[in-house]
Amino acid sequence: MGIIPSALTIAGTDPTGGAGIQADLKSFQEREVYGMSVVTSVVAQNTFGVTDIHNLPVSFIEKQLDSVFSDIKPDAVKTGMIATVDMMELIAEVLKKQSVHYVIDPVMVAKSGDALMEEPSREVIRDVLLPLASVVTPNVPEAEILVDFTITSTEDAKKAAKVIVNQLGAQAAVVKGGHLTGEAIDVLYDKRDFHYFKSERTSTKHTHGTGCTFSAVITAELVKGKAVAEAVAIAKEFITDAIHYSLGIGKGNGPTNHWGHRLQGLPSIGGE
Repeated sequence: MGIIPSALTIAGTDPTGGAGIQADLKSFQEREVYGMSVVTSVVAQNTFGVTDIHNLPVSFIEKQLDSVFSDIKPDAVKTGMIATVDMMELIAEVLKKQSVHYVIDPVMVAKSGDALMEEPSREVIRDVLLPLASVVTPNVPEAEILVDFTITSTEDAKKAAKVIVNQLGAQAAVVKGGHLTGEAIDVLYDKRDFHYFKSERTSTKHTHGTGCTFSAVITAELVKGKAVAEAVAIAKEFITDAIHYSLGIGKGNGPTNHWGHRLQGLPSIGGE
């Protein structure tokens, strides 16, 4: 690791700043890690949803990656929205040549329900990228796509995490429980043990970018030398605060508060 810990996010954009690369960079900064970014897709979206997506040429993504790795080599890489097979194959080729932590947030569907990934890409993320991953952080709908069975309970989440690690090849998997009923329990499986991370639910619609933020914090903590379980625990607390201390902005599903962790014990900033 360099003198200054650094992390690279490879993902799509959010012009309103709540998700994607913008959320990742805010998260890296809050965790005192130097953040860098490679843009895969320029996304026209806001708190209501996605209106258009422009995928950058793979040749230009390759030039961005070369610019980063030839100058400031990151200590960890996180991927979010990777829309096409060609993008995935390029990223896999680059990662195979590097010795860095790799965190996958398998972004397939936006919070609004808009599809962000082509159908063939779902197979490639399973077959090509997951075996390279230090940690994979699917929510329930994403995990169901990866493992091809329905998840309705924590026991199902455990089974899915084990499949992602033992059969699909990731080093560790966190199946997030936000889509399940009751407590928001995230299940981590790391080849040896299961770990459970619980939090009380906050009644709010302002959850835009939670997955991006959660995985970015895990990435930052791995850079700083934390074990996977400890990194996930920190990320769970961080995102819980980010949701609880809502900013209350946006006319739809508003963004989380990336400095919420600094407001523990204070009243919630935002509204609903």
